[in-house]
Formats: sequence, structure tokens, C-alpha cells
Amino acid sequence: MDLGIKGKKALVCAASKGLGRGCAAALAEAGVDLVINARGDAALQETAAHLRKTYRVEVTAVAADITTQAGRAEVLTAAGDVDILVTNAGGPPPGLWSDWSRDDFIKALDGNMLTPIALMQAMLPGMIARKWGRVVNITSGSVKAPIPQLGLSNAARTGLTGFVAGTARQVAEHGVTINNLLPGIHDTDRALSLDGGVAKAQGIDLAEAKKRRAATIPTRRYGTAEEFGAACAFLCSNKAGYIVGQNILLDGGAINATI
Repeated sequence: MDLGIKGKKALVCAASKGLGRGCAAALAEAGVDLVINARGDAALQETAAHLRKTYRVEVTAVAADITTQAGRAEVLTAAGDVDILVTNAGGPPPGLWSDWSRDDFIKALDGNMLTPIALMQAMLPGMIARKWGRVVNITSGSVKAPIPQLGLSNAARTGLTGFVAGTARQVAEHGVTINNLLPGIHDTDRALSLDGGVAKAQGIDLAEAKKRRAATIPTRRYGTAEEFGAACAFLCSNKAGYIVGQNILLDGGAINATI
């Protein structure tokens, strides 16, 4: 399928690995030029080189912490005007409700709510002026079904979801869409980290922890970055202009809900 976005320009955050890299690769395959960001320069440069070689698109790599004001300024200066924005940032650590301080919540909000909002506020005016734009926020299935040990993430990402719900409907008339992709468990470093915590707590090895969690998913497997990226690219395409303010689960059916 021709997604109709060849020659567009996208900013993809946390794109050096995992779901962000999957989204960047799918957009590059569709002919989109990229500005990609992550904190670690080595992995980011490797990803950029791979995308350039594989898809023959322009790729600008900016190593910076997107959750800080200085990092965002650096990335936004390098990006300039973009047609597509994919926000993404690593989630806060798991824990117990009684352990978290105000500073813990502020850090979580900065990373998973206020940063994507700031990026949208920076990019939406240009998209509105050009009468076309796509924003995809990578959030979490936890906004549909909260995960007890991920209370910081539950809170921050749900706040972002509320912001998007109203904002998406304000900008849609200008040809700009905003939607959220809600991943369940995918085969990424984040899943490896969470599985490691379970393995340690239950006194089992990592492979067994992964096997047990996969057994709770109807597909009996973890998702892949490639299939996640394909969903992202479709939401960014000319074919998805009537999808507005939605929260789309990619979780292998793990969340047992009718709606």
C-alpha cells in the first residue's frame, strides 16, 4: 500500500532501539525523511546509518535528553518544520505506591506527559499552517488497564491521554490528526527489564519469566517492533485522516475488554 507520505519529514523520539526504531524504520520505508532522537549517541548513529543505507532517505540524528528543556530545544532546532511527530520516552521504574515521592511523580510527568505536550505545542502550529500533519504518541496499554506496579507510568500517561482527547478535536479541522498507540508487551529492552524484575522476585530465570508472561497473552508471544512500526506508519499516512483522538491497543489481546 502506498501510504502517500513519500517526501514528508518526521521527528521520531527515542528512535535508537525498540518501538521508536520500529516506527522510524516503517516511516523510512514509506519514503519519509527523518530526524531521530535518543540519549545514547552510539546506538542512535548506528540506527541512522542503517536507515540511510536501507531506505535511501535523509536521516538527521540528534543525541539529547528529550525530557529536558535543553534537550528539546536542541532537537527542535535541528528538526525545524516537520509533517509528522512521533513522541516516545522510556517509562519510569516500577515500584510500590508508598515509595514514590513528589519528585518521582514530577520526573514521571516530565518524561511521559509534559514532554510530548511540549513537542506538540512546538510542532502543531506549523502543521496547522500547512493544513496537514500527523502526531502519534506512544503511550501504554496501562491507560486502558492500569498495571499496579507501574503507578508512575499509569498516572503520567493517562494525563497525556486526557490532553490528547481534547486537543485532537481542536486541530482536526486543519488536516492534523493526533492519536495514541498503546503497546502491550513487545520484545524490547523495556520488556527485558520488567521480566528481569519478575525473575528476581520469583527466583526463576529470565527465559521462564518471559515464557510465563507470554502464556498470559492470547497470541502466546510478545509483539515485535516491526509490526508496531507498521501501525504507526499507517496512522501517519494519507489513508488515516479520519482517525482522530483514538487510543489504539497493540497488545496481542492481553487486555480483556469489549471496548
